[in-house]
Amino acid sequence: MAAGLIGGAALGEAFSLLSGTVQVAVKEARMFKSILKRLKSTLDSVKPLVEEIGCLNRQVGRREEDVKRLIEEMNKGKELVLKCSKISWWNCRKKSQYLSKLHELKEDIDRFFQVETLAGVNAIRQNSLGVSYGGLSSLSCAVPRPPGFIVGLDVHMKELKMQLLKEKVSLLVLTAPGGCGKTTLVKMLCQDEEIKGKFENIFFVLVSKTPNLKVIVEKLFRHKGNDQVPEFQTDEDAINQLEQLLNQIEGSILLILDDVWSGSESLLEKFEFNMPNYKILATSRTAFPRFSFTYKLQPLNDEDAMTLFRHSAALQDGSSLIRDKDIKKILKVCGGFPLALKVIGRSLCGQSTEVLKSWVKKWSSGHSILDSNRDLLGCLKKSLDFVDDEVIKKCFLDLGLFPEDQRIPVAALIDMWAELYELDQEGIDAIAKLHEITSRNLASLVVARKDTSDVGNYYSEDFVLQHDLLRELAIHQSSQEPIEQRKRLIMDISGNNLPKWTEQKQQPLGARLLSISTDETFSSSWCNIEPSEVEVLVLNFQTKNYKVPEFVEKMDKLKVLIVTNYGFFHAELGNFQLLEYVPHLKKIRLEKVSIPSLCKAPIRLRSLKKLSLFMCNIGEAFRSCTILVSDALPNLMEINMDYCNDLVELPAGLCNIVSLKKLSITNCHKLSAMPEEIGNVVNLEVLWLKSCTDLQELPESIRSLHKLSILDISDCLSIRKLPKYIGELRDLKELHMEGCLRLRNHLPPSTLDLEQLELVTCDEERAKLWEPIKDSLTNLKVEVAEKDINLNWLPVHDF
Repeated sequence: MAAGLIGGAALGEAFSLLSGTVQVAVKEARMFKSILKRLKSTLDSVKPLVEEIGCLNRQVGRREEDVKRLIEEMNKGKELVLKCSKISWWNCRKKSQYLSKLHELKEDIDRFFQVETLAGVNAIRQNSLGVSYGGLSSLSCAVPRPPGFIVGLDVHMKELKMQLLKEKVSLLVLTAPGGCGKTTLVKMLCQDEEIKGKFENIFFVLVSKTPNLKVIVEKLFRHKGNDQVPEFQTDEDAINQLEQLLNQIEGSILLILDDVWSGSESLLEKFEFNMPNYKILATSRTAFPRFSFTYKLQPLNDEDAMTLFRHSAALQDGSSLIRDKDIKKILKVCGGFPLALKVIGRSLCGQSTEVLKSWVKKWSSGHSILDSNRDLLGCLKKSLDFVDDEVIKKCFLDLGLFPEDQRIPVAALIDMWAELYELDQEGIDAIAKLHEITSRNLASLVVARKDTSDVGNYYSEDFVLQHDLLRELAIHQSSQEPIEQRKRLIMDISGNNLPKWTEQKQQPLGARLLSISTDETFSSSWCNIEPSEVEVLVLNFQTKNYKVPEFVEKMDKLKVLIVTNYGFFHAELGNFQLLEYVPHLKKIRLEKVSIPSLCKAPIRLRSLKKLSLFMCNIGEAFRSCTILVSDALPNLMEINMDYCNDLVELPAGLCNIVSLKKLSITNCHKLSAMPEEIGNVVNLEVLWLKSCTDLQELPESIRSLHKLSILDISDCLSIRKLPKYIGELRDLKELHMEGCLRLRNHLPPSTLDLEQLELVTCDEERAKLWEPIKDSLTNLKVEVAEKDINLNWLPVHDF
C-alpha cells in the first residue's frame, strides 16, 4: 500500500468506522458507558487531524508500519465496541477483559495522535495552527507523563486523590516549596485508573509567575480542536467563552493549573465555574488561605531520600565509596527535597572517595532542615562548588537572563557565548558547555532532531529548559554585588513599575549582560540608564507594540542583541533605527516580531555579521529600498530565517551581499521559489532550506556557488528534481535530502562530477537513486535517515 494511501484514505476510513460505532454505542450502552464516553472524546479531539491528513494525502509523522498498526487497531477496535454491547451484565470475567481492552485502545490512539502524529504533521499545518516555538506554542493541554524513576510519592498520591474526589471539594491547592515534586505528583495522579475513570476530560495548563489569561484560554480552545479561536477582547470575555466551551464538553472535567504563584489567587477564582462534575487542581509554592481545601506535600522521609540519592549518585547498595552515615549527613543538608537530592547526588556521581569525604565533612556543619526556598537555594548553591570550569559557571548564570518557564533557544546562547567567552562561532564549544551543565542536572538540553548527521551545525530547533528553582539560583548568584558592579543585570518589570534604583542619579553600569523582561501592560516608557559596558542585551516582552530602548544608542560595546516576543500575536518593532548608532553590533536575533524596513529609512548596520529571524513577519524588511541591501548590510556573513510565515520568495537584494557565507531558510512553508540571483552569492558555503514544503525547485544559477560545501533540502516536499548542473558545485561535501518524497526521477548526469561529495542523507527510495553514482564517487557515503519526529513544540515542564 502506498504511503500516501496509508497516511490519508485508509486511516480516514478506519477512523470513520470506529468513530461511528463508538457514537452509537455511547447512546445505547448499559455497561462500559464511562470508558466509551472518554474514547468518544478522544476521537472527537483528533478528528480535525485525521481530516487534515486525508486532505494532504501524505504519510503522517511515523514509519509506515506504525501507521498500518494503528489502522489495524482501529479496525479491531470497531469490532471490540460491537462485542461490548453484547456482554451480559453478570459476566464479570468478560466485562473485566473488555474494559481493559477499551482502555488500551484509547491509550494507543492518545499516544499516537497527541505525541507522534501531531509532530509529524506540524511542519505542514504550522501556519494554520499558529505554532510558536518557545511556545511553538504549548498548544496541547494533555498531561505530561511522569518521570521514569519516582520514589516516596505513593502515599501522597492516595491522600491527594482521596481529597480531590470528595464531593464538597471543587478547588484543591497542592502546595509545597519549589523542588518538592508537586508536578510529578500531579502527573502520577492523572495516570491513576480511578481518576481517569472519574474524569473523562483532563486538561493540564502551566500558569507560572506572570500568567496571561487569554493565552491560557486559547490553549484550552486549541486542545479541543478549535483551530479558529476568536480574539478575546478582555480577560472577562475569554473566561465567558471558556465557560461556554466547558459546558459543551461531555463528561466530567478536571482542570490542572500548574505552578500558580503568590498573588495569582484572583486568577484561580476566575476559573471557578458553577458546573457539576468540574474540579480544579492547582499546584503552588504558596498555600492560599482564602481557599478552603489545601494539600501540603511533605519532603521525603529518610528512607525514600536515601533511595533517591543513591539512584541519582549511581551508588549501589553497600558501596564502599561513601558510607551510609555520611550519606545521612548529606540528606540532613538536603532536607528531603527531591530536587536538591537529585542535583547534589548527580554532582557526586563518579567522584573519588577523597572528594566525597571532603564534601561530606563540609556539609556536616550545614542546616538540619530546609525551612524555606532561600535555604533550598543555599543547598543547591553547593552543587556549583563541583564546577571547576569558570566558563561553565558563567554559562549557567547566563540562563537566568531568560524568562521563567520559557524555552531558551540554543542558537541564542551560541550567539552570546561566542562573543563573551571566545567560544567557536559554529556552536560546538557551546554545546559542550551545555552538556556539562545538563549532566549536573542544572538544566535540560532538548535536541529536536533525531538525525545526528549534521548535529554539529544545526541548532535552530534545539532548546534548553531550566527548573524555576535553578533559575532562581542563577539569578541569586548574579545579584550579590551592588547594582553598579553586577556583571549580569536582570530587570523584571511588571506594568510600568520600574526598579527604584532607576529613579536615582545614574552611575555608569558595569554589567556586560543586561536582561529586561516586561509584561503585556508595559507601555515602553524606558528609564534613563547608562549601560556603556553592556555587550549582550536581552529584551523579553509580551506587548503588540514594542520599542527598542532609547539608551541602546549609548551602548558602544554592544555586540549581541536578542529581542523575543512571548505574547500570542506578532509585535510591531519600533526604534529599530537606533541600532545604526551601535558601532560594534555583530549579531541580532529577533523572534515573533514584524520587521520594519531595513533599507527604506535607511539603516546601515555596518558591523552586523549575523541576522536571525525566528517566526518573524519580514515582508516589509527589504521592500521599497532607497539603498542596496548590500550597502545596508555590507559585512553580513550569516542569515537565518525560521518559521517566517510571510516569506514567499527570498528578496533578490539579499543575493547581492557577497560576504554572505551561510543562508538558512527553514520551516518557511510559503516559500515557493528562490531567486535566480542566488548565484551571485559566490562566497556561500552553507545553504539550508529544510522543511520549506512549497519550494518547487532550486534555480539553475546555483551552479555558480563553487564554494558551497553543505546543501540541505530535507523535507522539501514539492521539489521534484535536482538542478541539471548540480555537478558544478565542485566543493559540495554534504547533501541532505531526506523527506523529498516527490524527487523520484533519475539524478542529473552531472552528479557524477561531485568529486568532493562525502555524505548524502535520504530515505530508502531516494537512496536507490544514488546506487549507480556510488561506483564513480568512491568517497561517497549514503545514509538512510530515520524518520525525524520533532517534538520540540509540545509542552515540557518539570525535571
